[in-house]
Amino acid sequence: MPTAHAIQATFDDLGTPLSGVTFVVVDLETTGGNPRSNRITEIGAVKVRGGEVLGEFQTLVNPGGPIPAFISVLTGITDSMVASAPGIAAALPAFLEFAAGSVLVAHNAPFDIGFLRANCAELGHPWPGHQVIDTVHLARQLVSRDEVPNRKLGSLAQLFGATITPDHRALHDAQATVDVLHALLGRVGNLGVHTLEELASYTSRVRPEQRRKRYLADDLPRAPGVYIFKDDRARVLYVGTSVDIQRRVRSYFTASEHRSRMAQMVGLATSVTPIVCATVLEAQVRELRLIAEHKPRFNRRSRHPEKGVWLKLTVETFPRLSVVRETRDDGAEYAGPFGSRAMAEMAAAAVHEVVPLRQCTKRLSATTTSSSCALAEMGRCGAPCTGQQSPQDYAQVAARVAEAIGGDARPLVDDLHERMRRLCESERFEEAATVRDRMLALVRAADRAQRMAPLTASPEVVAARPGAVGGWEFVCVRYGKLAGTTLSPPGADPRPYIDALVDSAEVVARPVGRAPATHPEETEKILRWLETPQVRMVRIEGEWSCPVHGAGEVREQLEPLMSRVDNGFETSATA
Repeated sequence: MPTAHAIQATFDDLGTPLSGVTFVVVDLETTGGNPRSNRITEIGAVKVRGGEVLGEFQTLVNPGGPIPAFISVLTGITDSMVASAPGIAAALPAFLEFAAGSVLVAHNAPFDIGFLRANCAELGHPWPGHQVIDTVHLARQLVSRDEVPNRKLGSLAQLFGATITPDHRALHDAQATVDVLHALLGRVGNLGVHTLEELASYTSRVRPEQRRKRYLADDLPRAPGVYIFKDDRARVLYVGTSVDIQRRVRSYFTASEHRSRMAQMVGLATSVTPIVCATVLEAQVRELRLIAEHKPRFNRRSRHPEKGVWLKLTVETFPRLSVVRETRDDGAEYAGPFGSRAMAEMAAAAVHEVVPLRQCTKRLSATTTSSSCALAEMGRCGAPCTGQQSPQDYAQVAARVAEAIGGDARPLVDDLHERMRRLCESERFEEAATVRDRMLALVRAADRAQRMAPLTASPEVVAARPGAVGGWEFVCVRYGKLAGTTLSPPGADPRPYIDALVDSAEVVARPVGRAPATHPEETEKILRWLETPQVRMVRIEGEWSCPVHGAGEVREQLEPLMSRVDNGFETSATA
């Protein structure tokens, strides 16, 4: 009988070697972030195999309508540039032909592939079913926070020394993504990943030490609440919340957990403490309070709510904007809170772009005068310090700002839009982008203050929502703070449960100033719950009203246009 010889399998036997895969790296520019309501304005793509560029594809696309000023600022693509460009009906088939038989690569692939799929469906083209590699997802596994502050394309391109600097033009960004892809493939190759199949499954690998700790979830309750990971010295490592504590904690030891820092956290954890809550809202609020109290090293959000600042329109003869740490009952208008002083200063700068409000910090009176500053000479201040502007005339200027912060934000935002339009026409896109960012900082803060004000001022609000398995969820809120919550069983008379909730709820003292009796993030969480469908107000002690044309209306119009700008090509982590 002939002797059998063992034959070592090659990489070709195990899968498709990465050196033989044809990748098409694609990037899109669009009129906004929603593929259902926004349009593609540019397609750029690079075809590579084995580290060699095989071809490039680039075309502007006529979106069939005006490009918002926000997007022109971001991309530099204007209506005149796309006027003679082909429509998507011609551009998309040309791209699909270029990409045929390849593996598609994109930075934040759900965005770009989502637009391509949506346009295929709209035009009646079948989606070719390309395999997709997302360089954002890959970078999260391979690039640490010590190397870059985030996984945005610009940050990674700088880290890896890309030959092209991404600038929100489709081909340039695709070319930069090619360099990022090759650098990531080099790193993953050093970890033993050499085939397309291994690359596709790489992010699903679970470390043995991570899998071994599944026992930590064995005795946890199958109920809504908060879970706290602790180390061997009982220090809080991470706080989370779930509608099913046991199922959520188990997921940290499986392939469904992709975040590298969570694997590090699990490696340090020796116990998990559950806190069962009556309602999901109670669990969310407890999570916020525990994170603020313990500041766990593996929680990124909500660790320092006490550092919030406000933008105040002062109460003076000649009011000005001031960044303050706390609010008072002094009749002033406040916007915020902001997460940082820098954001508050951006919002103030937005006002100063279009309103000649004084920017000096000295206290002025109607009877004393001093020399004017450079802003007055530039026409950006009425110079009340010199007596050139009376308190009555200046009051009209200040009233515009007060109305934008506490009432109708539309006139000031219209002025900012006009300022952006003029800058874009002059091709001063960087300055227009600065105005855009300042405007959104102002609108977000004004909306936040306007929405929180009624709840903050109400001594008591009791609301109800149908429970997930019948009955009702009840919450009691006092001065913006969750004071208590309870459930009533299906079929039971809810009134005794409401009375018991109110009687047993936490006594909350009226806060000083405009801020709620708790961290503003908690009040915002409660507001989102109150604004959900099916919530019913049971009783309100106080007055609940918001401006008809307040900052919230303007924010709803601006946010969709800013979605891609805020994401910066990267879908943010949720924890």
